Amino acid sequence: MSQFNTPSYEIPRTSGVCASSGRELVPGESYFAALVELTEEQTASAAEELKAEGGKAGGKSGGKSGGSAKDKAVAALTALGMCRIDISSDAWEGGFRPEGLFGYWKSTVPEPNQKKKMFVDDAMLMNLLERLADATEPDRLAFRYVLALILMRKKLLRYDGNETRIGEVDGEQVEQTWWKLTPKLDLAKGMLGKWHPDVRLEVLDPKLDETRVEQVMQQLGEILQAEF
Repeated sequence: MSQFNTPSYEIPRTSGVCASSGRELVPGESYFAALVELTEEQTASAAEELKAEGGKAGGKSGGKSGGSAKDKAVAALTALGMCRIDISSDAWEGGFRPEGLFGYWKSTVPEPNQKKKMFVDDAMLMNLLERLADATEPDRLAFRYVLALILMRKKLLRYDGNETRIGEVDGEQVEQTWWKLTPKLDLAKGMLGKWHPDVRLEVLDPKLDETRVEQVMQQLGEILQAEF
């Protein structure tokens, strides 16, 4: 039985183990990292486990808040209703796909003394942005907004202005600002490519302050193991 299908569900912490076979991934080996959507029950269970672990850690440290960057990233990913698992290339090419697959990217297991930096391509970032288009949860809206900022900085999204609309938040009618954006026609050509003539994207501006933007960007970097 695969790690992903075990009855007692746990949030994988990039353990270096193939979720299909349970085999340890070795340095230099290529594999696929996947973001998987959790069910509501799994998300609630994972959140409770993280809360309990945080309480234990706080007690040992005299009540101080903290935790490792990895644990904070896991907590952030759980808030999105997702987890991350790793799959060997053999299993992936053999057809293994986890239930609830949200997005994936290919990487290589680093050598023991090598800095753990994963290559996440622009198509993956754009895919995440598009998959979160129907998000309504505050954490997902914040992540989508920051993804848009990253892609704009990479000059893969063009800001075309904004539109103010009335939306509902917690049962109240509030003014919301929606950004109008145009993506590149071919992401593989990078910033030198042409803008897409037919596609327009909209992203809600959740009015994050600078500190919150930096926090979300750091969480994204930890989740994807990339530098933004």
